Amino acid sequence: MIRHIVAFKLAADDAGTRAAQAAEAGSRLEALVGVVPTLRAMSAGANALDLPGNWDLALVADFDDAAGLDAYQVHPAHEEVAAFIGAIRSDRMAVDLEI
Repeated sequence: MIRHIVAFKLAADDAGTRAAQAAEAGSRLEALVGVVPTLRAMSAGANALDLPGNWDLALVADFDDAAGLDAYQVHPAHEEVAAFIGAIRSDRMAVDLEI
């Protein structure tokens, strides 16, 4: 299995705006379960603790294999959510683990 872990910093200056946008993005990401056939599980959401260095939004998604992750990346439902996040983020990091 492949575990896809991504974190985002959001661009808004206001902490309340970032929190609202992160919550919306997290909801949109979790809604992809059952829509994208290769997505086995997804947990996503806004940062819960306002600590120095914390990023605003994170997701953990599981796929059977790298081909499943590749199919997810180009699925139209994912591309729609990715476009929303792309419009509000300032930075992104990702790690893909074999589990």
